[in-house]
Amino acid sequence: MFNASFPRNPAGGPAQATKSGDEALGRLPEWDLTHLYPGASSPEFNNAFDEAAKKARSFSARWKGKLEEAAGKTGDDGLGAAIETYEALGDTLGRLGSFAGLSYYANAADPALRKLYGDTSARITEIYADLLFFELELNRLDEETINKALEADARFAHYHPWVLDLRLEKPHQLDDRIEQLFMEKSTTGGQAFNRLFDQTMDRMRFTVDGEELPLEKTLNLLSDAKEPVRRKAAEALAATFKDNLPTFSLIMNTVAKDTEINSRWHAFEDIADSRHLSNRVEREVVDALTEAVREAYPRLSHRYYAMKAKWLGMEQMNYWDRNAPLPDAAERVIPWDEARDTVLSAYGAFSPEMADIARRFFDEQWIDAPIRSGKRTGAFAHPTVPSAHPYVLVNYLGKPRDVMTLAHELGHGVHQVLAAKQGALMCSTPLTLAETASVFGEMLTFRALLSQTTDKAKRKAMLAQKVEDMINTVVRQIAFYQFERKVHTARREGELTEDQINEMWMSVQAESLGPAIKLADGYETYWSYVPHFIHSPFYVYAYAFGDCLVNSLYAVYQNAESGFQDKYFEMLTAGGTKHHSELLKPFGLDASDPAFWSKGLSMIEGLIDELEALDKE
Repeated sequence: MFNASFPRNPAGGPAQATKSGDEALGRLPEWDLTHLYPGASSPEFNNAFDEAAKKARSFSARWKGKLEEAAGKTGDDGLGAAIETYEALGDTLGRLGSFAGLSYYANAADPALRKLYGDTSARITEIYADLLFFELELNRLDEETINKALEADARFAHYHPWVLDLRLEKPHQLDDRIEQLFMEKSTTGGQAFNRLFDQTMDRMRFTVDGEELPLEKTLNLLSDAKEPVRRKAAEALAATFKDNLPTFSLIMNTVAKDTEINSRWHAFEDIADSRHLSNRVEREVVDALTEAVREAYPRLSHRYYAMKAKWLGMEQMNYWDRNAPLPDAAERVIPWDEARDTVLSAYGAFSPEMADIARRFFDEQWIDAPIRSGKRTGAFAHPTVPSAHPYVLVNYLGKPRDVMTLAHELGHGVHQVLAAKQGALMCSTPLTLAETASVFGEMLTFRALLSQTTDKAKRKAMLAQKVEDMINTVVRQIAFYQFERKVHTARREGELTEDQINEMWMSVQAESLGPAIKLADGYETYWSYVPHFIHSPFYVYAYAFGDCLVNSLYAVYQNAESGFQDKYFEMLTAGGTKHHSELLKPFGLDASDPAFWSKGLSMIEGLIDELEALDKE
């Protein structure tokens, strides 16, 4: 997962650090997308498209129908030379797509940027029509031919990990013309409904005490210290979600059906198997994770929320109290500069090199931090392409959670910088391992702050917030995954009504959150704003996978005498060249072992134990 010049900066020059509406935050940076292209109307951007289209046609003319012959050759006539050209074209198209997409996500309210994103996506799809044959034809070569080419051609052998991954797709590969149809129709299918979702979310406003607020600021009120503020925000969210429910229901139904059609035609057995394949993780491993987390619900979320209800003086919390601060938690806005220094210090204590890479994001304008109309909610780190550098988007409000989000996304960014060394075809890390560096970065930052905190009330507040974040990352995301499975399974039998989707949502939420939280009227619509359900079906278990993995990994780090940092950097630098079993082996970890997940979950349980002990002091 894209830019052009922003409306506030129509010439397309470097964006300047801007002042937030809240002076306490300090100057918040905006990213500089001219590192990719000077602007959407620049000769560089338009010429890159024309040149890519020309090279794609030449590539097709040079190699289509000739890969078996090339497999018996080396040098510029061998498969290695073909892949090098293919990879270079992918880098160019990825840069173009990144430019348009990042522009769109920075301000989806601008019609010009929406058009740029749509036109760029369509044009890239058209160019890929000339390249689609390559992977399909390469996969039709028999194993003996591939193995001989790997032995004879060193340039081809360099891409051995990518070739192995590609071969996994072979059982699900269709005729070239059918695959081309799927690709071209994607712009009017799933991709179109992705855009409809984004634009619907951008237009929505939520009325709280007479003020019209965007989603990000309204969600932020759910962690306000005052219960009436939280309640009004929750009711405003529910009311607007309900008004838009027919649209969201249509989008969900369409995406689920689109996913089912793709899975059926490509001969995937389970509704999530295509995601598992792209993640290079076995279904059995994901099932083991899911069951381990579900079995742990009573020990984790149910237990913690019962404790929190007592701290808030309630027998049962309403759903809008779930992320409320503790009664004695100090409220303070954390300025941007302090957040930056906190994260860089924590990273530097682990590895100076890690801090040096993260510092570039601040110094070289690779971060977009202010909240503004039209900007995508939440946060992400986008790798762009190896010939450029990643970008990070956050919506910074100065809360402790925002500092953790910054640490999380910079972990992604560091990972993406290191993995870029593998090149455009092999830098991409499967989603299950893509969350490793981000969650590890969060953990480093949390542990650094906790070690400096001796005040009991502050320590309790920090522990509680970390437990809540981990519950949101593990318990909540597995509940999301279960919800998706229910929706996609039921959609195979016909279109789902709004009430049916709501009921599925409420059932998994009740199971995961437990009896200490009252799911009052209105909450049944809250599934509608989760972008992962639309943009990346079944993505969400990757968060739980990453959190549990990092919990186990961090335990190894705490007990390691030396050499951990080197092994950790080797893991990140590997990108997509190794299976998760290979990457975890140097740390003595095995995700196929049920005890692995129990070990990760026990760390969350240990933090809850520590909170309980603080209560008794």
